Amino acid sequence: MEKGSVKKIFSLYLPLTVILLFILFPFYWTVITSIKPEEELYGAVTFWTKNIRWSSYQKLFTTSVNFISAMKNSFVVAFITMAVSLMASTSAAYAFSRYRFKGRKAIMALFLSNNMFPTVLLLVPLYSIMRKMALLYTPWALVLAYTTFTLPFSVWLLNGFLNDLPITLEEAALIDGCNRRQAFFKIILPLFRSGLVATGVYIFMTSWNEYTFAVMFTNNSSRTVPVALKSLIGQLGVDWGLLTAGGIITIIPVCVIFFFAQKKLVEGLTAGAVKG
Repeated sequence: MEKGSVKKIFSLYLPLTVILLFILFPFYWTVITSIKPEEELYGAVTFWTKNIRWSSYQKLFTTSVNFISAMKNSFVVAFITMAVSLMASTSAAYAFSRYRFKGRKAIMALFLSNNMFPTVLLLVPLYSIMRKMALLYTPWALVLAYTTFTLPFSVWLLNGFLNDLPITLEEAALIDGCNRRQAFFKIILPLFRSGLVATGVYIFMTSWNEYTFAVMFTNNSSRTVPVALKSLIGQLGVDWGLLTAGGIITIIPVCVIFFFAQKKLVEGLTAGAVKG
């Protein structure tokens, strides 16, 4: 074997293999745990199961946890939040990108500073607002709460995408007789699709995985998947079969979205990157 090949194995392939094992092993362990029979869960540690059982998945959808309802609530909240945040952040990002007005940089900096503070600081004021608006323990409470902290970053992300699009395209459309609205929908929006997909995936994942607001603003009928999974951890122990089965079911929607949107997602993230 050549010296260069040996060096490449130890400098490239071996570190990549170790990193991949480090990343993928937790997912592998979760899958294996979810299909183990109950007698193997609390015995000696094994990296494979002799008897594959799907009883944990069956129990997950038939037990009192009401996991199907939690999945439905999570989908409703995530999709509505994504739609509301995308519409609002797209309008704001377009204004910041195409118009020059007093205080523009200060407002953008204020948007960015919102992500410097933990979401726990927003719990008390948002809880008070939800209660006064009679939105507490409804999906709309989570939609409003999630929009408050996904909107600022979304504006920054979309602003970067819009800044990469030449303003001459709109100027040419305006000269040809389009107004601002027509120029945006006919010229900018088709070119802007990758950025919208990347931002939409970010908003969906943030809303789907969020726990702090979900545990405060929901009850048994409106709780989402993270809260439902937490309910599987009791004072007397953890039902590892149910918990890992719920974890696998939870990551499936995110994996499906990445599978179908990966091309647009990569295009969007590279389009919004800072270029030197």
